[in-house]
Amino acid sequence: MRKLKLKAREIEKTGFRDDDIITLIIHIVHRNYINSKGSRSEVLQKLKAIHANPHEFANDQVFKPLIEKLVGRVRKKEAAGDHGEVKLTGEKKDYVIFGSSIIEQEAIAQMDTAMQLPVTVAGALMADAHSGYGLPIGGVLAARHAIIPFGVGMDIGCRMCLSVFDLPPVFIENNRNKLKQILMDNTRFGHAEFTGKKEHPVLERKEFAEIEFLHGLKDKAYGQLGTSGHGNHFVDIGIVNIPEGYPELKIDPGEYAAILSHSGSRNMGANIAQHYTAVAKRKRKLPKGAINLAWFDMDEEEGQEYWQAMNLAGDYSAANHQIIHGKLAMALAEQPILRIENHHNFAWKEKLDDDTEVIIHRKGATPARYGIFGVIPGSMTSPGFIIRGKGNPASLWSASHGAGRTMSRAEAKSRFTVKQMKGILTNAGVELIGGGTDESPGAYKDIHRIMNYQKDLVDVAGVFYPRIVRMSDD
Repeated sequence: MRKLKLKAREIEKTGFRDDDIITLIIHIVHRNYINSKGSRSEVLQKLKAIHANPHEFANDQVFKPLIEKLVGRVRKKEAAGDHGEVKLTGEKKDYVIFGSSIIEQEAIAQMDTAMQLPVTVAGALMADAHSGYGLPIGGVLAARHAIIPFGVGMDIGCRMCLSVFDLPPVFIENNRNKLKQILMDNTRFGHAEFTGKKEHPVLERKEFAEIEFLHGLKDKAYGQLGTSGHGNHFVDIGIVNIPEGYPELKIDPGEYAAILSHSGSRNMGANIAQHYTAVAKRKRKLPKGAINLAWFDMDEEEGQEYWQAMNLAGDYSAANHQIIHGKLAMALAEQPILRIENHHNFAWKEKLDDDTEVIIHRKGATPARYGIFGVIPGSMTSPGFIIRGKGNPASLWSASHGAGRTMSRAEAKSRFTVKQMKGILTNAGVELIGGGTDESPGAYKDIHRIMNYQKDLVDVAGVFYPRIVRMSDD
C-alpha cells in the first residue's frame, strides 16, 4: 500500500508555518497513514484542529511528537511572557568604529541596533562600511551561541584569491591581447555557466543529501561551478609588489605578474541566506529596524542546519576560485609561486580574550588574527593590498574587505558616463572587459584612506596593481 505524502504547501494552509514543524508532520503522516480515498482531507482537517488547540489532542498517540513540541513551545512562550516576540536590550553595547567620519549614518545606525540584540557580546565597524540588510556591510559582530544568517550576508563565503607567478611585469605589457583572450576563454560571470562535465569533491558533499532544502540547489551549483558573480566580482591580471620583511611568504621581494579574483557562493549561497533568514524571522519576531537580524540558537535544529549549509557554501566558493585559478594557470603554462586567499562574508567559532566562546560574524570584513595573511582589494583602477593581521581585539581581529561604496549602484549609473569611466581607466593604464558605470572607480572610497584607518589592524605585505580587469557585462 502506498503511504500518504503531504506537501509543505498543503500543511501551510492548515496554519503551520515553521519549517521544522512542517517536516515533522510530513514524517508522522508518511509513517502512519495510507494514501486512500478521503485520507488526505481527513488528515488536513485534523491538522487544522491541532493547530487551533493542541491541548485537546494530548492523548493522540499518532501525533504525540507534534503535540509535545507544540505544547512545549506554548509553555516556553508563556514563561517568557513575550509570545515569540524578541525585544532589544535598549542598551547599546560599546563598540569601536574605524573611520567614523567616512561612514554613512545609516550604517552606524544599523550597527547600533545590532549591538542591542540579547545575544550580542561585542562588535566593531570597519572603515569601508555602508548600509546593508540586517548587519551593515563592514560590520563585525560576536554573538553568544547564536548564528544570524543576515549577519553573514547573501553571498556566503564571498572570497578573495591571489595567485602570484614567477613572471616579470613586462610579461603583461608584451602579451595584453593574449591575456585578454585567456580571461575571456576561462572565466564566466553572472548567469553564464560552463558547459561540459565537471568534477570536484564539493559536489559530493553529504550536506546535499542530508539537508532537504539543499536538494534543489545542487543542479544549479553544478552549472555555476568555476564561475563568478555579478556586481563588484572580478578576475584581474596585474602586477604585485612584494616588499622586504615578510619571509613567511617564502617569496623574494620584487615585482611579479599575478591574478586576483573576487567572488562567492553564487546562486546557492543567496538561496541559503534567503531561506534561513525567512525561517529565523518566523521563529523570532524582532522590532522594526531589527527584523533582518533574526538568529538561530546553535542548539536548535535550524541553527545546526544553517551552520552546515553556510560551511558548504563557503567551501563551494573556495572551489570556484580553485577552478578559476587552475584554468588560468594552465592557460599560462605556469604554476603559482604564492597563493593567498580568505573569506569576508562568513561566521567563525572563536574565543574572546577572556576565553568566552562566541560566533564572530564578519559581513564584509577580512579576518586579521595575528600573523594571518589576506587580501583587501581597491576599485578597478586602485591597488589592492596583501595584508598580515596584527591581532587587534578592538576590531575583533578583523579589517575592511575593500574600499567600500560611497553611493548606490543606481546613483553611480546616473552620475558617471561610459566616456568618463573609459577616461579614468585609460589614465590608470587599465583595460576593462565587461563592467558597467555602476562599478565606476568614482563610486568607491579612497582605498589609501581606508588603509590608513586600519594601521593598527594590519601590516601591508604587498600591493597589487590591476592591469586587465574582467567583470560581468553591464
